[in-house]
Amino acid sequence: MEKNKLDVVLGLQWGDEGKGKVVDVLTPSYKVVARFQGGPNAGHSLVFGSDSFVLHTVPSGIFREGTVNVIGNGVVIDPVILMEEIHAIEQIAGDISGKLVISKRAHLILPTHRMLDAASEAAKGKSKIGSTLKGIGPTYMDKTGRNGLRVGDILSGAFADKYNALKQKHFGLLAQYDFSFDITEYEQQWMASVEELKRFPFIDSEVYLNRILDEGTPILAEGAQGSLLDIDFGTYPFVTSSNTLAAGVCTGLGVAPSRVGKVFGIFKAYCTRVGSGPFPTELFDEDGERLRAIGHEYGATTGRPRRTGWLDMVALKYTVMMNGVTDLIMMKSDVLDGFDTVKVAVAYKEGDKVLESFPYDGGKDVTPVYKEFPGWKTPLSGLRRDEEFPEAFKNYMAFIEAETGCRIKIVSVGPDREATVVRY
Repeated sequence: MEKNKLDVVLGLQWGDEGKGKVVDVLTPSYKVVARFQGGPNAGHSLVFGSDSFVLHTVPSGIFREGTVNVIGNGVVIDPVILMEEIHAIEQIAGDISGKLVISKRAHLILPTHRMLDAASEAAKGKSKIGSTLKGIGPTYMDKTGRNGLRVGDILSGAFADKYNALKQKHFGLLAQYDFSFDITEYEQQWMASVEELKRFPFIDSEVYLNRILDEGTPILAEGAQGSLLDIDFGTYPFVTSSNTLAAGVCTGLGVAPSRVGKVFGIFKAYCTRVGSGPFPTELFDEDGERLRAIGHEYGATTGRPRRTGWLDMVALKYTVMMNGVTDLIMMKSDVLDGFDTVKVAVAYKEGDKVLESFPYDGGKDVTPVYKEFPGWKTPLSGLRRDEEFPEAFKNYMAFIEAETGCRIKIVSVGPDREATVVRY
């Protein structure tokens, strides 16, 4: 018997693709939105009218009425950041205790995890990976090292003992670094936030999600960061600490691979990257500056200026393949409105070799081979129907569809919820 499936929305580049807006646009079709990996290093921006909001841990369906939002077991949680975020949401949306549930199996980021992150990054000197210093890497290390503290432990009588044992272990590790720190104030906030978190249900999310799938409830799984930051298949070591691909849905929520339905892959009409690591199409010229200025390319979590470049078809085809993408969603198309020429990398050159598939090192020393398209020189932001798009823009989309073998379902033509064209 055919079982109901959940759909997935995730980023196909280095993060910052616009997942928050897309989830917000898609959620009227779903009763449940579930985050499956990552932590407060995510920054999912939502814009509605004159209001804007950046979500870090809470799923992007939180502002939609009648939607249950699940923080899955694959997510790592800093209680202080999560409670600050909840307080800010509740100033806009009122009490959300009936709309948010948290997996007992999700791991907690301790104050000492943040210190370990900062000490490790400082010790790397010039070889920094560009961590957001939120303690995410050390938390995932404790998870795989089987030392971690989980949300379910909060309700156990041994919570204080487990917390202190892990803290002392971290103090031992920190003694190896030339790094001074004081967690006293943050630890007080952390403990207070843990207490406050108890007003939300801690659930066996894998049982809950499978049960409601069986009942026919539509679920949207939301990824954080982007596919090229995947711990296994991204531009290692300049990656995040979790599996950002569609495969991460299974381990991050506890659903079988056979229960994954549509995979919505989000990409920008150009490329951006925050922090260190290879970026084959990166621009250091006036075009790169224009993309950054027009696209407001500054990190939603860090505020750091994003590196900018043309669309990379080699990388995009790789992530479409890895995720089994069924539908593409193109963001920030309007940012390219004023360009006379728009370029797309269709291959890489490495010395005399031409590479058409994404290399092991992420394209560290390659030169992109570009295909040029005439710009559309038309403001897209006011358009709301596919047939209104200029011919040059339609040609750009048709090329992307032909190369990836995927149709572009949705085109975003501005930051607002309404600036969205659903093509089919």
